[in-house]
Amino acid sequence: MIIYKDAISDKHDEFVSDAYPVKIIGDVILEVDCQLIVIKEGVDVDIGANPSAEEQEEALEDPTSQQVINVVHAFRLQETSFDKKSYTTYLKGYLKKLKEHVKKTSNKDENEMKEWEDKINKFSKKVLSNIKDYQFYVGENFDMEGIIGLLNYREDGMTPYLSFFKDGLMEEKVCYKLENNERCLV
Repeated sequence: MIIYKDAISDKHDEFVSDAYPVKIIGDVILEVDCQLIVIKEGVDVDIGANPSAEEQEEALEDPTSQQVINVVHAFRLQETSFDKKSYTTYLKGYLKKLKEHVKKTSNKDENEMKEWEDKINKFSKKVLSNIKDYQFYVGENFDMEGIIGLLNYREDGMTPYLSFFKDGLMEEKVCYKLENNERCLV
């Protein structure tokens, strides 16, 4: 299994894993398909079965239950808010750090860096022009210097997905040890 952690911040908060449907968009955005799930206070054992629509409605009627987004809940992401001006300010500072990080950690030449910047800018303009459609999530430690996940909904208005700058996340392979054999979940 691969866990994606913040590559820019010193805290390296975890944001998602490949246990969720992950795809790369335009070689610069990591997009994660999410689901709305119902959780109950107390012990809640999830065996992976999808409840029917009737079961979900009944569960929501329980005063100790709430509907959450699976990835946000699993990684304890914290919602924050931005208006266009404050997000633009954050983005300028963050993208400067991200560019330095990419220059250090990749083998991109000058032309590839220019192409990378163009793709990042195109996505950023799309977000800024539709800022009211997004919710913003930071990691568990609420580090505003690192990556911020962008939550939006598909065209159906009900299916959530998160977007991250791909190069702002580092991959960590999770391994476990069984007697003398080390196995990695991949």
